[in-house]
Amino acid sequence: MTSHARQPGHEASLESGVTVAIDVGPLLGPRTGVGEAVNQIVSHLGAHPAVIVKPYACSFRGSLRPGTTRLALPAAAAYRLWAHSSIPRLDRFLRPADVVHGTNYTVPPSRLPRVVTVYDCWFLRHPDQASAHVIRAGKVLRRAVNTGAVVHACSVATADAVRELLRTTRVEVIPFAALTPSAEQPSASPVAELHGVPYVLALGTLERRKNLSSLVAAFGHVAAHQPDLRLVLAGSDGDDRAAVNAAIDTLQPSARKRVLLTGRIDDAAKEWLLHHALVLAYPSLDEGFGFPLLEAMRHDVPVVASDAGSIPEVAADAALLVPALDVHALADALSTATTDSSVRDALVGAGRRRVDHYSWQRSASQLAALYQRIALEGVE
Repeated sequence: MTSHARQPGHEASLESGVTVAIDVGPLLGPRTGVGEAVNQIVSHLGAHPAVIVKPYACSFRGSLRPGTTRLALPAAAAYRLWAHSSIPRLDRFLRPADVVHGTNYTVPPSRLPRVVTVYDCWFLRHPDQASAHVIRAGKVLRRAVNTGAVVHACSVATADAVRELLRTTRVEVIPFAALTPSAEQPSASPVAELHGVPYVLALGTLERRKNLSSLVAAFGHVAAHQPDLRLVLAGSDGDDRAAVNAAIDTLQPSARKRVLLTGRIDDAAKEWLLHHALVLAYPSLDEGFGFPLLEAMRHDVPVVASDAGSIPEVAADAALLVPALDVHALADALSTATTDSSVRDALVGAGRRRVDHYSWQRSASQLAALYQRIALEGVE
């Protein structure tokens, strides 16, 4: 890699704040967990006295917020080019910036220092389960890392996976925090049949990584002893919908009719579901951070989760953790969390402490320090 020395007087120019060209593409279109994280990052960086935010988007979809630069290259075309070369660089659109931050696994080639956020490495370990677009994004990520980009990981677990799979030591762990609702809690249930009914809630797209078919099987064991308990799977369809349907079909008829798939929900519905849930179930095979963990804890909802990825790191003692594929252990934990009041109280208290442990203001301050440091180091 060629070293590009910083310009004389650059240190002085940073005294007024480091200017960061930051990708706000995830804010366009339907808001995912990544989009919610980017929204929090951009909002808190915008309030940070040492950071000047220069938003950009490599996307032709949706309308941009005032002051956002739209890069003159669609993401699909950009990924095809950037997966194999550093052309085209779009520095003329990004300047005057001191650092470029790609917030969603990719960052453009640039002569400026770069940061790229990686949430989890599931698609790197399981490329057979990734779309062509995601595979191309992975190639862009690898090339960015190989040409000196610093990886921002949201957990130690993700950082360890990045070091292993991308073979880099340029990794910074800066955790996220609990997502705050963007809508008021509705006064009525978004699903009328859930009013006053105890239920286990799972939040997330119906994808293989979420391991929801194991949850359905575990619910079948619990439902036999708790005839009023329901299971709510709240999230968009994904690549595991067929397996989830098959798992539901194997349940006893009395349990089968108590499984509800809501489809995609808005923020208000999610807040209602969290507020009234008996337990949050989070049996993922891997997670880079796991926002639903802290969202449930913010609502004083006990958590049962797998011990995979970042989950033990984020949840600590505020969840009952079990091996991801051990259906019987998951069923036992769900039974305990739904019936044992002393365990529930302990989980709720520990959950409040875990929520307080994380802060978006702290995340923004740590990112600001990272920007400042790599801006002064210059580009490798």
